[in-house]
Amino acid sequence: MAKAKRKNAGPKRDVYAEITNQIIAAIEAGEGEPVMPWARPDFAIHMPRNVASGNVYNGVNVIGLWATAMVREYSEGLWGTYRQWKAKGAQVKKGEKGALAIFYKQLEAKEEATNNSGDGESDDNQRRFFARASTVFNVAQVEGYEAESDERKQSEIEPCEAAEAAIAATGAEIVVGGTRAFYSRSTDKITMPDRELFTGTQTMNATESWFAVLLHELTHWSGAAHRLDRKFGEKFGDDAYAMEELVAEIGAAFLCSTLGVSIEPRADHAAYIGHWLRIMKGDSKAIFTASSQASKAANFILQ
Repeated sequence: MAKAKRKNAGPKRDVYAEITNQIIAAIEAGEGEPVMPWARPDFAIHMPRNVASGNVYNGVNVIGLWATAMVREYSEGLWGTYRQWKAKGAQVKKGEKGALAIFYKQLEAKEEATNNSGDGESDDNQRRFFARASTVFNVAQVEGYEAESDERKQSEIEPCEAAEAAIAATGAEIVVGGTRAFYSRSTDKITMPDRELFTGTQTMNATESWFAVLLHELTHWSGAAHRLDRKFGEKFGDDAYAMEELVAEIGAAFLCSTLGVSIEPRADHAAYIGHWLRIMKGDSKAIFTASSQASKAANFILQ
């Protein structure tokens, strides 16, 4: 006998669309031209971290929480669910609105046979995962929280020293000279202009600017066939090049934030923002794909 359908069931929640729309709103917020959430000069980015585990969030959760923090002007990157804050002896303030984060649940065989919601993802081993939403609150939204003594401390290593060491450890071949920054798949080399050609700004010095650009090109380098073998041609067609640029942009932001290097909008990437917005508005999973690939790239480079 067929199982009766649940009465008065509302429309299924589309967490992909909700988080994508949240990111789009942050990009389009404010006056003037759209700017990606991690590249606003007046917003200091910190890798979002969970209060219970102490671990940083991954993938699209980083972008989504950055977007929320920027729009609401939160200065810290510590987040947790209502229960996680309560376990720390803190209380979410009355009337506070949380932000969306997602986690993936792997389906069991029986569960997969009956699930036809269509919001699944597959990994390289063809295991099926489904996105589930969680509501998290920033430390600015709670009362009674006392930082624990064993929480992560700011690294005493200068950001540019940390970036220099991380880049050297990859073994990437970097040629310095000329006026352009690019990665060549045919030669598997990164070309960077002389450091003297970079200038500082109000929020970053010239050396940080050089490293931010290099980390972008290094993210491209990570996608080579003999490394992460990153391809977007089959799924995104004509948008494949723009998607790879989005991965490099996000990957560089993840790396800069992790290493403590300041980042600002790149003038040569302003033309891509409209393209990225169009892709996101047409495909609610595109930013999830790009963020996931950027996390893989950043982890690969840092390891």
